[in-house]
Amino acid sequence: MTLTTSPYDDDHLHEECAIYGIFGTSDAAAHTALGLHALQHRGQEAAGIVATDGTTFNVHRGLGHVGENFGEDNQEVMDQLVGHSAIGHTRYSTTGETALRNVQPLFADLEFGGFALCHNGNLTNALQVREGLVRQGSIFQSTMDTEVIIHLIARSRRASVVDRLVEAMNQVEGGYSLICMSKDTLIGLRDPFGVRPLVLGKIGEAYILCSETCGLDIIGADFVRDINPGELVVIDGKGVRSFFPFRPRQSRFCIFEYIYFARPDSMVEGHSVYAARKGIGSELARESGVDADVVVPVPDSGVPAAIGYAEASGLPFELGIIRNHYVGRTFIQPTDKVRHLGVKLKHNANRGQLEGKRVILVDDSIVRGTTSTKIVEMVRQAGATEVHMRIASPPTTHSCFYGVDTPEREKLLAAQMSVEEMAEKIGVDSLAFISIDGLYRAMGEAARNNDQPQFCDACFTGDYPIALTDYNGGRTRQLSLLAEAS
Repeated sequence: MTLTTSPYDDDHLHEECAIYGIFGTSDAAAHTALGLHALQHRGQEAAGIVATDGTTFNVHRGLGHVGENFGEDNQEVMDQLVGHSAIGHTRYSTTGETALRNVQPLFADLEFGGFALCHNGNLTNALQVREGLVRQGSIFQSTMDTEVIIHLIARSRRASVVDRLVEAMNQVEGGYSLICMSKDTLIGLRDPFGVRPLVLGKIGEAYILCSETCGLDIIGADFVRDINPGELVVIDGKGVRSFFPFRPRQSRFCIFEYIYFARPDSMVEGHSVYAARKGIGSELARESGVDADVVVPVPDSGVPAAIGYAEASGLPFELGIIRNHYVGRTFIQPTDKVRHLGVKLKHNANRGQLEGKRVILVDDSIVRGTTSTKIVEMVRQAGATEVHMRIASPPTTHSCFYGVDTPEREKLLAAQMSVEEMAEKIGVDSLAFISIDGLYRAMGEAARNNDQPQFCDACFTGDYPIALTDYNGGRTRQLSLLAEAS
């Protein structure tokens, strides 16, 4: 199987990963597989589940989508994943290449017994820590930053699993959420800044930890609460216990979760993602309204913002672009002869809603500008007399180092061009982005607090809340010279 990111979908920042864990049910792996299905949008390269019955750990990891590994055609796999506790992961690589050795959850047989771990985010000093561990004799099997945590736990001389984990995490930096599992314990942890999400749920007597509430909804579980920044929760036969083992920090949750990453039907940090996106669209209309006939979203990520824009502007909302949902990240590469069809593999103009009209296109972001250019060209070919583009985020001018796969800064269009230059390149009559303060207003804040920002918005401002140790040190992101043959 060849996994590839579609060249016609590179105008978005790509998702990080999803993590899922459940404790206290006889069909833990089945619940985990369902939860990962709901969280598939966060990573499409690979999926894995580790389950335990308190004695044996059972694992299956594979490249591809959740359904390809844990679907109805893989009942044999599911039958082997027995246990009362399980953790799972869907991956989009941010460090380490796409290879089976990099599929999570990771598992190790440590001094205290079996231990499995899955991770959403990036450790920004993983290479520095890894170099030190290698000098002391550690042998690494993957090219992921996540494996550093396993080695640090293994080297700890602390008595309990929890104390070993705390000692390990005090040696790393980054934006992350973790779910770990020993034979009789499920552990969840968020970094002190709370950059990446993690929620707690319950179904019957079983407890769940996962990236988003949509992962609870699919199995009929109740949302209990968000795990707080810097909080460590331990779930075992005694219930749920909470600890705060790290120095408190100002919360800096990733604001791009609301713009694009999270599923619209999720609740994140007390906010409805769908309502947040509509609010962003409304604020965008107030900031950059323009005379037009129709508001059209770039599907699917631009839909809620376009609805909010249309409501605030009093213009009709129409599906002027139809998306083909059967072209995903794993697809047959088009031949050179038809490659010029480009974006039409994924999108097609709805001519009846575009011809002879002044169109406002609403999208969530512009990264490289390539797809936006093709979308605009397609809309013009469908007969639009004017095309105005409105973007439901500020210009993306900086790379993310906290678990989101972004291009190098020199490949980000907004880092190289002014808004006017971008408009000319993309081919629109006008282009406008929501302002940074407008984005914060849409999230219920008066404005961005420049002294203590309420969110992590480094991709827009360059204000990185967590040290970029590896990157400032000039280290390469690749952790190994070993490459696997496909």
